[in-house]
Amino acid sequence: MKILLLASQPERTTRLQMFKGSLKELGYDVVVPKFESRNWIKISGLAEQYIKKEKPDVIHVFNVPDIIYSRLPELKGQFFKKLIYDYRSPWGLELQMNIGLPGKIVAEHFERKLAINSDLITTVNKPLGEKVKAYIGNLQIELYEIPNYPWKSFVNNDKDLKGEEAITFLGRICEREGIKSLLNIAKKLPDEKFRIVGDGPFSRWYLAKKSQNVEFLGWQPHENIPGIIKKAKMCLIPFKESMLTTYTTDKSVWKLNEYLNLGKTVIASGISKEEERKNLLVVKSSQLEGAISEYLDKKPEKLNPDDYRFWESNTKRIKEIYEKIL
Repeated sequence: MKILLLASQPERTTRLQMFKGSLKELGYDVVVPKFESRNWIKISGLAEQYIKKEKPDVIHVFNVPDIIYSRLPELKGQFFKKLIYDYRSPWGLELQMNIGLPGKIVAEHFERKLAINSDLITTVNKPLGEKVKAYIGNLQIELYEIPNYPWKSFVNNDKDLKGEEAITFLGRICEREGIKSLLNIAKKLPDEKFRIVGDGPFSRWYLAKKSQNVEFLGWQPHENIPGIIKKAKMCLIPFKESMLTTYTTDKSVWKLNEYLNLGKTVIASGISKEEERKNLLVVKSSQLEGAISEYLDKKPEKLNPDDYRFWESNTKRIKEIYEKIL
């Protein structure tokens, strides 16, 4: 059985690559294309050519932007047999935040089209599952929740970062992920060292006037991330509240689970909590500074075996999904 995994940038889509690893371990023939373009129209055309050439048994498409793969339902039956739709992000709401209500209407049209033409749906957390259920209505399409957890090997990585401990932020340097709030808090806590890891098209502009207690490491390969987290005094997720907050939870944020699995205190805003997690504090973005100050001298609780969340826990469910659809 041949399985084709698709996204806008397949080789850079973490969730797709995690599924690829599990499916290969389960013995499936998995193919993942690489598109030498970021143009949606070109990607759509190249993907269609790839599908017609490979003729996979199953296509598992990871959403955003959904318009790229809007023709998959027309190709199903002739060039592939089954379609799995992975609803990992509410693209319609993202567009509404950027360009207004018309963006939401158009994007959710394509989300709905893929959802109702799927044979099975995977999603990251319960709120996203409820949202995609609204698209399929009474259609008998099964839905499976596969959370975003890191591999066990992430915790066992022995790379270490030289230097002192610091309050640490990893992620995209942008307004949505709270970079302005983070830099303002760093200025108000001049005796604390802050460390920023990541990149973004406007990172240089945002960081031009960072205070002296902020260290910027730029983009780092993922194999370096465990060592950076190990040197964290605490880890921050300073998202701003938005219409995405309901759909952004402890089960969907990769870095949150990486932080927690390495035993760090995590203070997060702009997300929702699905379950109680040891060392995780979720607050309003307006409360971040106070929460950081309160927890500066508190040690994180020691983790027990059942406090960890690993991708391997998804393997049984992924096996069930593919046995059912094939």
